[in-house]
Amino acid sequence: MDLAALGWDERWSDMWTAWLQELPEAVKRRFGDALVPVRVAFAHKHLYRVIGDGGEWLAEPSGQARAGMLEPSDWPCVGDWVAASPRPSEGRATIVGVLPRRSVFARKVAGTRRGAQVVAANVDLALLVTSMTQDFEPRRLERYAALAYDSGAEPVIVLTKADQVADEADVATFTAEAMSAAPGCSVYPVSAQTGAGMSELQAVLAPGKTCVLVGSSGVGKSTLANALTGTSHMETQAIREGDGKGRHTTTHRELIPLPNGALLLDTPGMREVGVVTLGDNDGLQGMNHAFEDIQGYAKSCRFQDCTHQHEPGCAVLEAIEAGELDASRYRSYMKLQREYAYMKRSEDERVRQQHQRFTKQRSKAYNAIQRSHRSRKGR
Repeated sequence: MDLAALGWDERWSDMWTAWLQELPEAVKRRFGDALVPVRVAFAHKHLYRVIGDGGEWLAEPSGQARAGMLEPSDWPCVGDWVAASPRPSEGRATIVGVLPRRSVFARKVAGTRRGAQVVAANVDLALLVTSMTQDFEPRRLERYAALAYDSGAEPVIVLTKADQVADEADVATFTAEAMSAAPGCSVYPVSAQTGAGMSELQAVLAPGKTCVLVGSSGVGKSTLANALTGTSHMETQAIREGDGKGRHTTTHRELIPLPNGALLLDTPGMREVGVVTLGDNDGLQGMNHAFEDIQGYAKSCRFQDCTHQHEPGCAVLEAIEAGELDASRYRSYMKLQREYAYMKRSEDERVRQQHQRFTKQRSKAYNAIQRSHRSRKGR
């Protein structure tokens, strides 16, 4: 595939030129003019499949690149553009660095651990997939929408398994609830089995755009991916009959070209949708966008620093009392606010500790040098 078919454009070209100019001299001497831009199409631990103008190779980061990847989120991810030095005769390449990302779709790592897991990079559209079955959960859609807005991608809601909904009125109800959960998002009810609604969804996936499928297990992401690609590339499984819960089908992330020239990134199902803060991003912009209706009411609060919990003249609480705002949506909003605040405090504490360790190490090194100087002077 040529670079344009992989999503390369003039902005990426300018970024590539600037990135090369900032390379350390040691890296320039080692790799010279051998570096080319390639895109990560598949990732397994720290082994990658990259694609570029010259072909497709298995790739690993160089030792120097690894040394600079201090956090898990620094490592290459599917969708990343990286600088690589190919070795065509071996079918392999060395990754020298990762170009700055335009968008980063990330979530909190599963369980009690703190930290971010990058799900996809440089995504234009985030297809938030949920089924019109007992798995449908508006509160989960709110979280997905907040993460998508935060990533820099445009969220689009896809309601799958329309063939399992007996009444058209029920489809309209699911669609309305999805719109309420993520105001401003386009919603597409589809059936990958019958093809209903698929043409409308495919029209959104423009050539050269990268789209990621995000959703929990069993909502039909892999079936949807197969319908969009026109293949049986992704293995599919039925949901459990007992509780309607999904099974993990996709176990990896992979960038797949679509017949119309768009690129699709399928991801494993998410059991947990924990929020994250990365760098200067505190997550509030994405959350405020996902809850723009609540933000609209908040502008009319009596106090600018209103917490929307007990203050007199709170327009948000008044909207709930008047039946204009769903109380469960309000509770979801407040819960997400607390989670973002906690993650931001945790991130700030981690950075503080990291700086403290660095300062201590530098102080030890300086003291060692001073002792060495004094020892030599005393001889």
